[in-house]
Amino acid sequence: MSDAEAIAAELLGNELALLDPATRRNRERLLELLAEDFEEFGASGQYWRRDEIVAELAIQDYTPPALEDFRCSLLAPGVALVTYRTVRTNPETAARNAANRSSIWIEENGRWRVRFHQGTPAKIAGEAGAA
Repeated sequence: MSDAEAIAAELLGNELALLDPATRRNRERLLELLAEDFEEFGASGQYWRRDEIVAELAIQDYTPPALEDFRCSLLAPGVALVTYRTVRTNPETAARNAANRSSIWIEENGRWRVRFHQGTPAKIAGEAGAA
């Protein structure tokens, strides 16, 4: 496995951890994964800083979405951009919602931490109105 493949695998694991309800409720683990100057533009349009998102995730009722089309690009030594899509299905209505997501990860002291995340609502391919 190349260095780039190893980094991509580690960052995929980190992104999956951030979608895991147990991680989202674990303040210590979140602080390990989120850079001190973390910022997020959520798919809801909400802007979050590190302390705000950690507090919100601790109380959120959350079912993880499916993660699709993960890609990782190394932008510079110790800097990576990951992109992927999440799809969530409402169990009561079967309505599906998707979001295109991107994260910028930085390596600090041998550990990868997310510095920036953005979620953008997206259409579901093959559904009415989708491109």
